[in-house]
Amino acid sequence: MSDNKVVVGVFKTVAQAEVAVSRLHQAGYAREDISALLPDPAATKNFAYEQNTKAPEGAVAGGVAGATVGGTIGLLAGIGALAIPGLGPFIAAGPIMAALSGMAAGGAVGGMTGGLVGLGIPELEAKEYEGKIKGGSTLVSVQTTDGKSADAANAIFKNAGVEDVSTKSA
Repeated sequence: MSDNKVVVGVFKTVAQAEVAVSRLHQAGYAREDISALLPDPAATKNFAYEQNTKAPEGAVAGGVAGATVGGTIGLLAGIGALAIPGLGPFIAAGPIMAALSGMAAGGAVGGMTGGLVGLGIPELEAKEYEGKIKGGSTLVSVQTTDGKSADAANAIFKNAGVEDVSTKSA
């Protein structure tokens, strides 16, 4: 049985999420193990501008993620912008980016919930997180190798002002 765990926190502001990501990195968690997911309100104008096309739906664009992301989240592995069909534009980084971009490119319905479930989050909880993210909150998760590092990540999230935090087996 694996001791791998994922710690998931929802932050009301990007600034709080930035603090959590910075502290996780300072504590020795690898950038490749940290995920972030947040709405990209700046991209909404770009997606709404194109008419008579479904091109924005399911689009995945790597590279620049927009002015919404600050320095720390911007340094995470695999950051990029993506449009989740039926939900709109988001910025994602880390392991969650891979999960969501595959679903977005394929036009999967419920892509965000499915991506969160893929991280080990139960479906009901994933749906709650989806609602909070659509409402403007930022989700940060970190994959850990044991219960002790999961407890430390949980404490980092709480000290950064997390709104909601949970730990799940990965």
